Amino acid sequence: MPKLSSRVEHFTESVIRSMTKIADHYGAINLSQGFPDFDPPKLLLDELKTVCDKELHQYEITYGAEKFREALAAKQQKFMDLPINPEENIVVTCGSTEAMMAVMMAVCDPGEKVIIFSPFYENYSADTILSGCEPIFVPLIPPTFHFDKGVLRQAFKQNPKAIVICNPSNPTGKVFTKEELAYIATLCIEFDVFAIMDEVYEHIVFKGHKHTYMASLPDMFERTISCSSLSKTYSITGWRLGYVIAHPTIIEAVRKTHDFLTVGAPSPLQHAAIAGLKLGQQYYDELTDTYTRKKEIFLNGLTDLGFTFYEPQGTYFTLVDVSQFNVVNDFDFCKWLIKEVGVGAVPGSSFFREPIHQYIRLHFAKKEGTLLEALGRLKSIKTKKYMKNN
Repeated sequence: MPKLSSRVEHFTESVIRSMTKIADHYGAINLSQGFPDFDPPKLLLDELKTVCDKELHQYEITYGAEKFREALAAKQQKFMDLPINPEENIVVTCGSTEAMMAVMMAVCDPGEKVIIFSPFYENYSADTILSGCEPIFVPLIPPTFHFDKGVLRQAFKQNPKAIVICNPSNPTGKVFTKEELAYIATLCIEFDVFAIMDEVYEHIVFKGHKHTYMASLPDMFERTISCSSLSKTYSITGWRLGYVIAHPTIIEAVRKTHDFLTVGAPSPLQHAAIAGLKLGQQYYDELTDTYTRKKEIFLNGLTDLGFTFYEPQGTYFTLVDVSQFNVVNDFDFCKWLIKEVGVGAVPGSSFFREPIHQYIRLHFAKKEGTLLEALGRLKSIKTKKYMKNN
């Protein structure tokens, strides 16, 4: 047969999703791929049942159902403290995954460079390669996962077209401070660079930390593309409802790439999700409380079991240091963890550009009973004697 595209030679299928398949095969508790095992708000489920009986099963406007965009604009205007026009500033996408890809293709030409912090969510590198661009990796430095200003400035001097920032960050759980974002903003303005923001965990931020929207900083709305979704906020990862918020000129370009990538997001799900977008502040306060409780249960349990980890400032992920088990290949370790211990995790090396293999990523977006069961299984990890088996 003819030769396949060279693009696909430079990345693998999703490591995260592959760990889910292995976990499902062995009946392990899946703490790898970040989705809940509890229901979305009942309000959304009731609305979905109602919507299914209406004539809403055909194509919507490609860039999003009008009422959905209106509800989203009202909600995000409040949180972002920016005027958002549902006709001019929004594209509704099939999840934030498509949002990021549509944005990358809309603002970057083949051969241009894109700055990515490392560790990073695995899609960013693939998006860059699929767009024909070259990634510039800038390391985040543990334990706070801050960046070196000098190193970042040197990256900007390489004439990038954009910088991709996940805030709050997957996999580290870092919440970038307003001061950090302000410094990045000054570089974006100085070097004329787009800021592509992945903000899907915008409402999962823990006490002592605050999420700042890059687009809200002075002179940044015109060069910031905010990508997010309803997946994490309303526990509906399977509904695939994402969006892009940006300046009208950017949105016009993103609508073109989005249209030819997916045509549009699911019509009935957009209409059902409007009920969630109209929820008041109490919902978001309760969401924070819920994930704070889950974090405490899971991280306290890991501490009791003698694990070392990075406590997240936001998101529902933690990077766990497994170097005490003499791990050389974290992929093999995660497969062993699934088969022998019954818990799914993601090998940390899939997030790092650097040759780092001592971390695994676990998540706590599960029922309390599920988390306690997972901790019970992890308790056996030392008696399983991974070191002697490898």
